[in-house]
Amino acid sequence: MESKKTKVLKSVSEYFQIALGIVLASIGLKAFLLPNGFLDGGVTGIALLINGLIGINISLLLVLFSIPFLIIGYYTVSKRIILKSIISIIGLALFIHFENFEVITEDKFLISIFGGLFLGSGIGIAIRNGSVLDGSEILGIFINDRFGISIGKVILLFNVILFTITAFVISKEIAMYSILTYIVTAKVTDLVIEGYEDFIGVSIVSKDYNEIKLAIIKELGAGMTIYKGKKGFITKGENEDIDIIHTIINRIDIKKMYRIVSNIDEDAFIVEFDVNNVKGGVLRRYLHRKKGKKLAKFLAQTELKQPVIKQ
Repeated sequence: MESKKTKVLKSVSEYFQIALGIVLASIGLKAFLLPNGFLDGGVTGIALLINGLIGINISLLLVLFSIPFLIIGYYTVSKRIILKSIISIIGLALFIHFENFEVITEDKFLISIFGGLFLGSGIGIAIRNGSVLDGSEILGIFINDRFGISIGKVILLFNVILFTITAFVISKEIAMYSILTYIVTAKVTDLVIEGYEDFIGVSIVSKDYNEIKLAIIKELGAGMTIYKGKKGFITKGENEDIDIIHTIINRIDIKKMYRIVSNIDEDAFIVEFDVNNVKGGVLRRYLHRKKGKKLAKFLAQTELKQPVIKQ
């Protein structure tokens, strides 16, 4: 149970990080995209497009175009997220309005790359702390909830329409550079949200699970959990109890893990799955190789049949 002091510090930290996200997004917009007429996707892209066509203040447009999405979000996501998003969007609009960043470069390629880098970093930091700077994500959540269409497809369709309009109304070149900006923004946003460490979850089913388990501990120093399962043969109507190894390793070790398993049991059944976030345990700092070897030796000596090694 978190204490009141811990909750206050956590809340302060979240809003501080959201403020940092606003600053980064503002740099991307004011120092790169806006002075050169480049667009991003989503609500930000619409605001930039209208600003480029008729010159209405970008800060005002960001707030106005975000209102319908925030109303949709009121019935889709938590009220806390909507409140933080309102504060974030207004904060971004005010910062853009009052702050003037020096234009750093006129090179169109650099504008696309670094504009997307700063904007994506800002959006990603905001999302990690329970807020949004662009309402198109909320639209994606709403349509997914009502019609079952994936959020990614909704946002993609939204931006395809936006960039198509840009190509006809402004220029094809600007539209292409804007697509590049959007791709960079999206990738950087994902990177900030999911983190830099790239983990893979692995489940292994094998008759030689005990040897595989010890080898993974010894060679990779990774922790694991052992699940009890039941193996079924549908055509024969037979089944038997089995032990399933569940572990999470860094993607860089995946080939080595396959070699380890293959050397023991070529017919082992292995399932991989992506892991976006990991908390707790010894995973983030793999067991020291010597400790891993000692642990493997200990388990082998005690001949435990069903050990459970916590991550």
